[in-house]
Amino acid sequence: MEAIMETITQFSVPVVVGICLCVGYVLKNIVPTDKVNRFIPLIMAALGLALNVWIHMGISPEIILGGLFSGLSSTGLYEAFRNLIKK
Repeated sequence: MEAIMETITQFSVPVVVGICLCVGYVLKNIVPTDKVNRFIPLIMAALGLALNVWIHMGISPEIILGGLFSGLSSTGLYEAFRNLIKK
């Protein structure tokens, strides 16, 4: 369990997670149809990657993984908050 948490903190970029979380929330609430909602994880992964490359001004495997991981984790974080609020 400790190794998993270490990996998460190593590749998570809080700024990217926050921006992707906000953009995903806006997309989810502006376009309530399933046409866009089913692509939100893909959009967040692409946005996270683009933001992380822009922040670091370069491309490396760590930057790519950090951006993809942060974008996708924002989707999971949204779902966790939503489930926490509902209960």
